[in-house]
Amino acid sequence: MAISPPRPMGPPLNALRALEAAARLGSFKAAGAELCVTAGAIAQHIKALEAWAGAPLFQRRAQGVELTDLGRTVLPGFTAAFDQLSDAVQTLRTGARPDDIRIAALPSIAQLWLSPRLPEIRERAEGVTISVTALETPPVLKREQFDLCVFIETEPDHPTVIEVSSDIIFPVCAPTLAQRLNRPEDLLGEVCLRDAAWAGDWARWFEAAGTLSGAEPQGPVFSLYSLAVEEAKNGAGVLMGHEPLVRPLLEAGALVAPFDVRVPLAAKLVIGAARPVPPGSSLAQVVELLCKEGRDSTQTSDRL
Repeated sequence: MAISPPRPMGPPLNALRALEAAARLGSFKAAGAELCVTAGAIAQHIKALEAWAGAPLFQRRAQGVELTDLGRTVLPGFTAAFDQLSDAVQTLRTGARPDDIRIAALPSIAQLWLSPRLPEIRERAEGVTISVTALETPPVLKREQFDLCVFIETEPDHPTVIEVSSDIIFPVCAPTLAQRLNRPEDLLGEVCLRDAAWAGDWARWFEAAGTLSGAEPQGPVFSLYSLAVEEAKNGAGVLMGHEPLVRPLLEAGALVAPFDVRVPLAAKLVIGAARPVPPGSSLAQVVELLCKEGRDSTQTSDRL
């Protein structure tokens, strides 16, 4: 008589993914954000995995969670495994659809820098489809299904990094408003448009201008830099311009820079790639077109 005993069941893949993300990021909340679930869902996955293993993997503390010795022991293996799995999935996707390119970008970059370049890409990169997702923080390209990301970053951490342009800040405004700005001190009587994500811009520029060090800008705060740019174009006030984003508007005369003081920042506008860009590929063509204008230098961890 044939015997078919039940075989031991392994833990669910989602539970292992939750363990790896929570251990790597040090937080159930951060793991949930990366995996697009709630922190409570991560906690339930971890609880089920601990029940299956018969041992705790995290110590729950009032200030957060901390890996146990067992958790620290298994983390490198799971991280390597999921990195390899993600790479295999990316290989499958790009191999099946090499002309389908997904880009993640900072919202202001998507609207002010990337969007104006898309018509030429459509014209010259025939057959290529580009999808753009606006994100506030750079994605983890090893794990997320993006081919490229475009952000202003100080210390980019991507498999391949292409520096496109330095980030330099200086005040910009509509030409009519600039007529009454003769010296930096005149800004104290003007509306200073501010961006929530770059809250320290005005203080940095005021310090560089010398006589304005310590002054406080007065004006509305915007959560969307592109909206602040539109308001500056409309004459609503003076905005601290980020050179890669406002350059086309300066060249077109929609905005002007009333002062010579310009402050270079440590951050740069960079293109991150999930892997080395294959020469001659659709992805390489898109990268080249994106970098066509305004590139200061190109430094890559893997050559194009």
